[in-house]
Amino acid sequence: MDIERIKTVIDLMREHELNEFAVEEPDFKLTLKRGGAAPTMMMAPQMMAAPAAAAPAPAAAAAPAAPAASAEDSLTPIPSPLVGTFYRAGSPDADPFVAVGSRVNKDTVVCIIEAMKVMNEIKAETSGTIKKILVENATAVQFGQPMFLIEKG
Repeated sequence: MDIERIKTVIDLMREHELNEFAVEEPDFKLTLKRGGAAPTMMMAPQMMAAPAAAAPAPAAAAAPAAPAASAEDSLTPIPSPLVGTFYRAGSPDADPFVAVGSRVNKDTVVCIIEAMKVMNEIKAETSGTIKKILVENATAVQFGQPMFLIEKG
């Protein structure tokens, strides 16, 4: 990746108010973070850490939410493989690729993520039934951010 493409990514991060961008190729890895962390580049592939979990809620609020949380614990997330803008359909007037209750397999396209003016079709990469859609249409997603929850099977 040349310096001009990196500058373009930085401009897009500013324009879309993204805090983090990561791309990984076989011999190159680039991670950019805004808000105090310096940009980093590594020339060897490395494993990415999972996003930090949110702070636990106060004990009084956790009691009513516990049944809902346990129901979602059995669901599998479909994470965003890149930073960009999430779209549920191929065009504004088209039907969404999937809805709650849709059956998917590993090759089912579930959404499009626009990154650097390129539309990337995102596949489920697992089989099951969509139980929850976690991202609003036409909003920014971060690398690793869960977009859908599916029940395998």
